[in-house]
Amino acid sequence: MRSIRILSLSLLTAAAFAPSAFAQDYSATDSSTDTASGKHFAVVGGVALLQPKNDPVEGIRKFDGGPAPTLSLSYYINDNWAVELWGAADKFNHRVRGVGNERLGTVEQQPIALSGQYHFGQADNVFRPFVGVGYYESNFSNEDLTAPGVTEHIGLETAKGAIGTVGVDMNINSTWFARADARYMHARPEVKVGGDGTGADAKLDPWTVGFGIGARF
Repeated sequence: MRSIRILSLSLLTAAAFAPSAFAQDYSATDSSTDTASGKHFAVVGGVALLQPKNDPVEGIRKFDGGPAPTLSLSYYINDNWAVELWGAADKFNHRVRGVGNERLGTVEQQPIALSGQYHFGQADNVFRPFVGVGYYESNFSNEDLTAPGVTEHIGLETAKGAIGTVGVDMNINSTWFARADARYMHARPEVKVGGDGTGADAKLDPWTVGFGIGARF
C-alpha cells in the first residue's frame, strides 16, 4: 500500500512538471527554426533620392534631384542569390536649369528595373552587403520645358540601359530588416522636339540613394 502511494505521488509530480518541460522543449525547438535561411521572398518599401549628373546636354546645366517612394520585390533562389524587381512607386520630379541657372521647366520620370543580386554572408548575419546588376527603363512624362527659339513641345524618349546596385541589409530579426542602397543607371535618352528626334542625347546617368524597411517570408 505504501509503495502504491509512493508511485501515485511520483506520477502526480511527473504530471505537474510535464507541461513545463514540454514548453521548454518546444521553445528550444521553435527558436532553432527562427531563421532567415530558406525564405524565398522579400518585399522592401522605402524612399529614394534620384540625382542626374550636371551638364547633361548643351544648354542645360542641371536636372535638380528629387525624392520618390520605391518598392522592391525579390525572389531568393538560395540564401545568397536573388532576382529583384525594383521601381519607383511614384514619379521623381526634376526642375531643369540652364547654363545661367535660369529655370527651363520641369520633367518627371519613373524607373523600373530587373536585377540579379548576390548577398554576402549567412542569411542570419546582422549586416549583409549585396551587389547587383541588371536592366532598367525609365519613362519621362509631363515635360514642361522651354528653350530659346523653340515653340514646339520638348520631350525625352524612354531611357533604357544597365543598372548597378550596391547595398546592405541590417537584420532586425528573422523576418524584418532595414536596407540602405545606391543605384547607378546608364541613361542617355534622346531629346525630342515636336515628337521628332534631334540626335542629341541627354547624358543624365543618375544615382539613387535609398532607405527602406523589408520583410522576408
